[in-house]
Amino acid sequence: MNDRVPPTAPVPLSTLLRHPALGLRQVAGGHETDTPVYFVHTSEMEDPVPYLLGGELLLSAGVHCPEAAGAGTYWDRYVARTVQAGAAALGFGIAPVHDTVPRALAEACDRHGLPLVEVPRQTTFTAVASAVWDAMAERRHHELRSLTEAQQSLATAAARPHPVPAVLRQLGQHLGAWTVLYGPTGPDAPDGAELAAAGPRPPREARKALGALAARLRSGPSSAAGRATGAAGEELLLTAYGLGGPAGPEDRLALGVCAPRRDGADGAIVGVAVVLLSLLTARRVVGAEAERTSALVRLMLGAEPARVSGLLSPSPGQPAAPGQPGQPGQPGTPGQPGQPGTSPEPSEDGGLWTVVHGRRRGRGRDDGLLATAALAAGLGTPLVDLDGDALSALVPGEGEVRAQPGWTLGVGAPVPAADLTRGGADAARALRRAVAERVPLVRDGPARAGGFGSLVDPAEAGAHGRALLAPIEGAPALLETLRVWLSLHGSWDRTAVALEVHRNTVRQRIARAGALLDVDLGDADVRMELWFALKWA
Repeated sequence: MNDRVPPTAPVPLSTLLRHPALGLRQVAGGHETDTPVYFVHTSEMEDPVPYLLGGELLLSAGVHCPEAAGAGTYWDRYVARTVQAGAAALGFGIAPVHDTVPRALAEACDRHGLPLVEVPRQTTFTAVASAVWDAMAERRHHELRSLTEAQQSLATAAARPHPVPAVLRQLGQHLGAWTVLYGPTGPDAPDGAELAAAGPRPPREARKALGALAARLRSGPSSAAGRATGAAGEELLLTAYGLGGPAGPEDRLALGVCAPRRDGADGAIVGVAVVLLSLLTARRVVGAEAERTSALVRLMLGAEPARVSGLLSPSPGQPAAPGQPGQPGQPGTPGQPGQPGTSPEPSEDGGLWTVVHGRRRGRGRDDGLLATAALAAGLGTPLVDLDGDALSALVPGEGEVRAQPGWTLGVGAPVPAADLTRGGADAARALRRAVAERVPLVRDGPARAGGFGSLVDPAEAGAHGRALLAPIEGAPALLETLRVWLSLHGSWDRTAVALEVHRNTVRQRIARAGALLDVDLGDADVRMELWFALKWA
């Protein structure tokens, strides 16, 4: 078959021979009944070459050759030209010219290896063509369904806790193949180390040949193919695919596939797996995920936030230790994340962090995964917790946090990891103000350097504030209502919105606080003194 054959789903000749309504019978030529048929073409030309693309089932009733011309070299020349044109098979119709398949034609097909199919008198050429198109459509539908199912299962496997072996396992099941991930080459494994594998292992020689194909990818090609012999003597198809972008030869990973056969959709299925494995084994992804996992484990085992925050992300301007995502020298060998020695101890202070709290505006609900991904991209951090209409996020460093569509945000001042609780309280207070003022974002920044507060000793100011607020120290609702009411310039309505209570509740709490503190909250000087006391305390 020549290169002009399009990448359509062919129909095996055996499928047509088994079709009960056609009654076709192979009478001569090659008996490889899996011969692929790509087209059906009817022609009564003496020379079919100019009219064939290759891969056709050529249908003819022999009109171009009367019975008297059946002897001699006519049929041999006709069959030779048909083979030269790349036809898959020849279908000869019984009637209206010939009562049987000419013996000279059958002998010529045997000599040239062209399958010769007898089309009975009651079967029209149109019926044969229609059967081919129906079989092609069914085969194509089967391939698309198989590809869709494979894409879904591979994507599901990629989302599991150990995605690389899960993807290899799913790929092997769809292809009926042995799949293996090869790591970087080295003196101990010149053909690459087998990092993970799934499926029935082929013979040693086949594995060795596949490893050699993977090693060839060091020189630049994206894939390499070969063949080997299975344990039962069957032929095995070997293919290796390079993963990732322009990695150095010593770092390049490869996917190996050893399969006994290949169907039409298999190439597309492998393509999906190659993309997923390239993403899953990328150094930045593997390293970041391993370090986030390490940080979570250490926190659950009682480590202080300041000692593990460095594993999550360095602050801008703070040099990352070797092993941080995107840094030279980071261990990137898949299958070994989180092992001892892969992540150095983080710094004691853990850098600075900005806490963000948010509330969804409106009643619309996005898909959780999509909404989380969008917020992570918009806020510039993967550390996002989306719980219904509530949002919490940790942004490393002192970078600017921007408003996000559909969300009201409160942003705390950057704090060390040891003070994340205070940062969270600042962010929550800023969110309440943002909700009350109906603005998309409010920042709770630190006091200005050189401001009035800098004139007061912090220790004395704190003691004074605590003493002044002592009468309502045991009433956190009164303290928080007073704080919000003062920050919103005494607005009953906006305070009620921020605290999500009725405005009469705000009035009652403020009146109760004024009575316990024994002050007149209508006096601007009193309100100013209480505001400073709240900040200092």
